[in-house]
Amino acid sequence: MFVLLISIVIGLFVAMLFLNVYFRVKVLRVYRKLVNNKVEFGAAHVFNREKMEAEIMPQYPHMRKEIETFVNHLRYSIRMATVLIALITLFGAILMYFRE
Repeated sequence: MFVLLISIVIGLFVAMLFLNVYFRVKVLRVYRKLVNNKVEFGAAHVFNREKMEAEIMPQYPHMRKEIETFVNHLRYSIRMATVLIALITLFGAILMYFRE
């Protein structure tokens, strides 16, 4: 049981690392396009869709697809990282319980 839990924690850690690299590449590719076109917005716009639609999209209608792609990839990577960190913490706690 202990070896299985260790394997799961290691697997989840590797998954989190792969996910981080994968989305970092995707996010940076789109981010580079946004920077080259001088599109600027803050974190409040990333996490508030209404604010993004009201303030940023009218300024950069030609970059709408890239902005949405960037924001969606960023949100998804944060969500997945949160889930994986919670799972790693859970299995780590279980390992500590079975260790004794």
